[in-house]
Amino acid sequence: MNPSRHLALTALALFILVTILPERVIADEVRVGTGQPFSSLKAALQAANPGDTILIEPGEYAEGNLLIDKSVTLRGRDFPVLNGEGKFEVITITAPDVTIEGLEIRDTGTGSLEDIAGIKVKDSSGARIIGNRLRHCTFAIYLSQSKDCVISGNDIRNSANDEQTTGNGIHFWHCSKVTVTQNTVQGQRDGIYFEFTTESLIEDNQVFENFRYGLHFMFSHSNAYHRNTFQHNGAGVAVMYSRQVEMSENHFLSNWGGASYGLLLKEMTDGTLNHNIFEKNTVALTMDGSNRMTIRENEFRSNGRAINLNSNCSANHFLSNNFIANSFDFTARGELGDNRLLANYWDRYEGYDLARDGTGDVPYRPVSLYATMVNRIPPSILLMRSPVVHLLDQAEKIFPSITPETVIDGQPAMRPYPLTNSWHKTQ
Repeated sequence: MNPSRHLALTALALFILVTILPERVIADEVRVGTGQPFSSLKAALQAANPGDTILIEPGEYAEGNLLIDKSVTLRGRDFPVLNGEGKFEVITITAPDVTIEGLEIRDTGTGSLEDIAGIKVKDSSGARIIGNRLRHCTFAIYLSQSKDCVISGNDIRNSANDEQTTGNGIHFWHCSKVTVTQNTVQGQRDGIYFEFTTESLIEDNQVFENFRYGLHFMFSHSNAYHRNTFQHNGAGVAVMYSRQVEMSENHFLSNWGGASYGLLLKEMTDGTLNHNIFEKNTVALTMDGSNRMTIRENEFRSNGRAINLNSNCSANHFLSNNFIANSFDFTARGELGDNRLLANYWDRYEGYDLARDGTGDVPYRPVSLYATMVNRIPPSILLMRSPVVHLLDQAEKIFPSITPETVIDGQPAMRPYPLTNSWHKTQ
């Protein structure tokens, strides 16, 4: 081959490698820390090219707000600390395809006019926030008008005194197709907050001791949350003004207080609630203005009230659930209407099964006279352990008059349903 022709082809090949192949193929590592080429994160960010990885050595970095406006990865070794010094938002991401991994973000500023976060993603896509620690941040992780993002394996903790002095742990506003998985959130206002956020997944998170809600949905449709634990929050979960939300295999535990509940469904439609455990909540499930819900194969145990159904709810089906050791199993404000109870297990059921097919021969009315009295006269709760309560319920069985006639399970199960799901077996 002609030497000049060979040289020309070699030059062309190099040009293709440099200009046409994806940048990630030729990405560099930029090192930051004592004894490294860069001692400043801002300088490293300025020097980095899209696709580069910025490796951060252990230490503390207090450089105000870091604006990430190019597609890079920030990866820490042994959790280097990025300190907001109580003044700044620590990381603000405006570029697509940014990864933040292995950092400790702490001590953000506060603001009455702006939501200040440890990590904020704005008008972006493809962000990956993985395996970070966030400590004492007003808002910990905040996504606004972003999509196709992953928030995974982060440990978020705050020590605020009340909900007015902190924000949400993981906050989404006008987002879509996000995944929130295997995070721990404690001490924030709401643990996880969705507003105008769609087609997203929340699973395998531990959310506890937050001031208001463990999980809060507002106007957020076509989402799912699975295998999460919501424990010791002001209230467990609130799904409000939303539709087509799947809720399964979650544990709503010890959300206890004067106005607390495990789950509130308010103006919720066309959703499913399957294979969940509600345990030791003031009210396990409250439904207000919610329609066409399927509540199936859940267990309600040791709650104050298991289900509180308001009269503005319709076409909801309660199928094959277990009701065990609750103070009150079912409260309906008015008649059942077109809501349906069928084939649930009630530990207070005293009927018989002559056919031995596992279904009681006598229908069961889960709303007791005493529960109706407590609804109408709340101070009567003081009589709960009194023999009077037993006498009232026995009298109501003989002369039914006050309890709603249509609140009835026509096929009560004689034995509790087994919790066969593998996640439940670990609880």
